[in-house]
Amino acid sequence: MPQSPAADDDLLELLDEPEHTDAELRAVARPWRILIVDDDGDVHKATELAMQGLTIEDQPLVFLHANSAAQARQMLAAEDDLAVVLLDVVMESEDAGLQLVRHIRDELRLNAVRIVLRTGQPGYAPEIETVQAYDINDYKTKSELTRTRLYTVLTAAVRSYRQICSLEANRRGLEMIVESSTSLSRLRGLSRFAEGVVTQLCALLGILPEGLVCAQVNGEADEEIKIVAAAGQYSGLIDRPLASVMIPSVRDRLLRCLAQQRNLYDDGTVLYFGMGAGRAMAALVDVGRPLGELDQQLLRAFCSNIAVGFENVVLYSQLLDQAYNDPLLRLPNRNRFVELLDRNLKDPTGVTLALIDIDDFSDINDAFGHSFGDQVLLAVVHRMSEVLGLNSAMARVGADTFGVLGEHDKVCPETVNAVFADPFVVAGERLQLSATAGLVRLGESAAVGSELLLDAQIALKRAKQQHRGSSQYFSNAMGTDARERFKLLKGLRTAFEDSRLFVVYQPQVHLDTGRTIGAEALLRWKTEDGRFVPPDQFIPLAEQSGLIIAIGEFVLRTACIQLKRLQELGHADFRMAVNISMAQFRHPGFLETLTRALRDAGVPGANLELEITESMAMEEAELMLRVLADIRHLGVSVAIDDFGTGFSSLSQLRQLRVDRLKIDRAFVQEAQSSSAGSTIAQMVINLGHGLGLTVIAEGIETEEQRRYLLGLGCHEGQGWLFAKPMPADQLESWMTKP
Repeated sequence: MPQSPAADDDLLELLDEPEHTDAELRAVARPWRILIVDDDGDVHKATELAMQGLTIEDQPLVFLHANSAAQARQMLAAEDDLAVVLLDVVMESEDAGLQLVRHIRDELRLNAVRIVLRTGQPGYAPEIETVQAYDINDYKTKSELTRTRLYTVLTAAVRSYRQICSLEANRRGLEMIVESSTSLSRLRGLSRFAEGVVTQLCALLGILPEGLVCAQVNGEADEEIKIVAAAGQYSGLIDRPLASVMIPSVRDRLLRCLAQQRNLYDDGTVLYFGMGAGRAMAALVDVGRPLGELDQQLLRAFCSNIAVGFENVVLYSQLLDQAYNDPLLRLPNRNRFVELLDRNLKDPTGVTLALIDIDDFSDINDAFGHSFGDQVLLAVVHRMSEVLGLNSAMARVGADTFGVLGEHDKVCPETVNAVFADPFVVAGERLQLSATAGLVRLGESAAVGSELLLDAQIALKRAKQQHRGSSQYFSNAMGTDARERFKLLKGLRTAFEDSRLFVVYQPQVHLDTGRTIGAEALLRWKTEDGRFVPPDQFIPLAEQSGLIIAIGEFVLRTACIQLKRLQELGHADFRMAVNISMAQFRHPGFLETLTRALRDAGVPGANLELEITESMAMEEAELMLRVLADIRHLGVSVAIDDFGTGFSSLSQLRQLRVDRLKIDRAFVQEAQSSSAGSTIAQMVINLGHGLGLTVIAEGIETEEQRRYLLGLGCHEGQGWLFAKPMPADQLESWMTKP
């Protein structure tokens, strides 16, 4: 049985119990500083409340708050020890969050701070696509960040920050120590550093540069020791394995130095530079004279400093490798791939970019484990290399997504299909994989760098909407559509913040008597220029982005307050209907929101009805049954909206124990003009009677439709025949009419 969120939190507190006394923690604990950038004040409060009292690595958390990207820029200019930035996607402008990321990385050069992007519902354009196309460390949807998951995300981010800071501290320490007496701190790369060691060593001893350096970088027992730098008579030995060096005196002295892990001064001078994890470097120089005690003391100090420098160079090289290469597949990562794109734009003719996404790869990880999944990725890379050829560049730009750059005839849908045409055999398992691809012809695009990846992502999204295993080339129309949707979403956010969203009410009546029994609360959006945006345009965007949670609460609370107003005017039995989306149902705080709305307005649950769509009713049966049971416990009734447009299971419908079925307006319009419409309307009404449910029809516009539906047995209705949707004050006046 899965644990409840409360149980998770109890376990989290148990695991997070400090092992040291309070006095010890006060003595050593330095807080992790976390900046929350979000234009929603509730997000700030909820985040800080969720993390209250918790520590990470025995260190407390301190939260800083910015309500906009502009305010965050000011704070970042004054703060130099932030560990994590929790960043909202869209704030005062459509790209404010992403511009802030660029500012942090490119202008402030804060490479250590970890950035966690918090966004709306996953898998929808355009926010997720935009996040994937820019350099964001991680992103999570706000709805999934429970206390435990938020703690997990922050713990991973803080640990990563601490590791990067440790590497940066080593590098800065090297510069401060070595730069005071040498110029080695300005050298990057193992070969250049080793060459500098020979030069500085010879300068210290007052001799001409004459020597060589060998290195054992990874500390593996079977690692090949190589000559990494050489000068003078030894210059011909550079890049050769030490074992293949044919000068016995050189080979033997260097091997003996590494084996004994100490400086040797007999038969020439060989210096040992040792670090942890078995890494070591040895430098041989021909001094031509015996070294006195003073010389040896100077060399010991030199070796002590240079050993730190050598370790720093190795770590720096590894960090650079991790920044630009995928460690598992040994492919360029997204950062390097963007550089490749920019270079190819100098001559884009005949070049195509493709994003290739393996279909349902998460199912493979779930079924066989991540180790097996890694082997599958290696097999895919090997197959792609064979099919695409050496002239095509590949990179891993996502967990199961590859970027490919090459000639038109190599990077094309046919080639992608060829890669996945035959099954893959991995660890004895035979797997038939498929992949979906989005492609961009560079010569036809004005985009650059990461913008090209965004275009390819848009094409990939369009291909996924068709069917898995398909490919789609990017077109300007696709980009325009995606950006228009993003612009509309940005306008919706602004409209919500500026109170340009409002609620209207359409009365519902008994069909036989015409008596008003309630009203449906409907959301409307009026732009600054007085234009109304149709709900079927902005409601899906609100659901995809997660904004529907806040908007839905606004509609619910507004409707409850108006319900209370009508009751005070004498309409005690008035029923208020409010539409609820699936995103609201899934949200863990929905029941609390519903309870609070009823309590704050002071209305009984029996006067409120929630409308859910038929498709919602058939999804996630376990969740739906659980939430509906809690809703009924509050006395609130439930109606299924747009009934007849989906494919309901009669047994499941019976289990849901709803109160009302609502006939979709399309079937009301067709009821008299087509036999199909009449049949569906009759079917819904008969089904409602059979289950003991009330049936209400929407979209009634004529008296003939009212009489026809009444004859079929329909109980209630709403539509322009009775009243159009109207603001609250007009509804109150309308209710006073006889």
